[in-house]
Amino acid sequence: MLQLENVTVRFGGLTAVNDVTLSVGTGDVVGLVGANGAGKTTLFNAISGLVRPTTGRIVFNGTDVLKAPMYQRARMGIGRTFQIPQPMHELTVRQNLEVSQRFGTGKIDQKRIDEILAFTNLSAKAERDASTGLALTELKALEVAKALSTNPKLLLLDEVLAGLETNGKRAFMNMLKDLHREFSVGIVIIEHDIETISNLCERVAVLNFGGLIAQGTPAQVFSDPAVIKSYTGG
Repeated sequence: MLQLENVTVRFGGLTAVNDVTLSVGTGDVVGLVGANGAGKTTLFNAISGLVRPTTGRIVFNGTDVLKAPMYQRARMGIGRTFQIPQPMHELTVRQNLEVSQRFGTGKIDQKRIDEILAFTNLSAKAERDASTGLALTELKALEVAKALSTNPKLLLLDEVLAGLETNGKRAFMNMLKDLHREFSVGIVIIEHDIETISNLCERVAVLNFGGLIAQGTPAQVFSDPAVIKSYTGG
């Protein structure tokens, strides 16, 4: 479904992503891990169209999307969340989904929105102000709901569990498992918690200083000396 071929992103003299080649198949759940500053979010930005790679190719469902704007990538099936929830101010939860859905599909489908609100446990808050009427867990759920409203084939989830307490994190992880199954969507998730990644993902890719240093099953990756060194500095 998604192929990254030798993707490099430079900002002046800084190389944020360095020659990354990675594939994500239909229905895959892939963890993207690495220390802070490793290039994970920049890679998401390159895939979703927020930044343009300096070199390399990004192919989605057989189409090179390197020059495609964000809205075209969304309508092709690439959805994403952001690490810090970004509700649209002065809009209700439902209106946030309506705006996202129009951006990602070109139309509004209230039945689909109702399904997503129910799935993310936001139905009772549908008419609340999204920026003032939600707790942190609900704001995280809204990020996922907005991304789902674009009818994605691939979801890029940027630390959607960050800041949640243990029980909330486990409940959210179970929701993501259900999401993968019920919506038939592939997932790439950035997450620092090794337990979460190990329980959720079939495959893990590790970035360090912008480069891909390991990929494989969670057991393989988290026992790799290069990965351990990148996390501990030892």
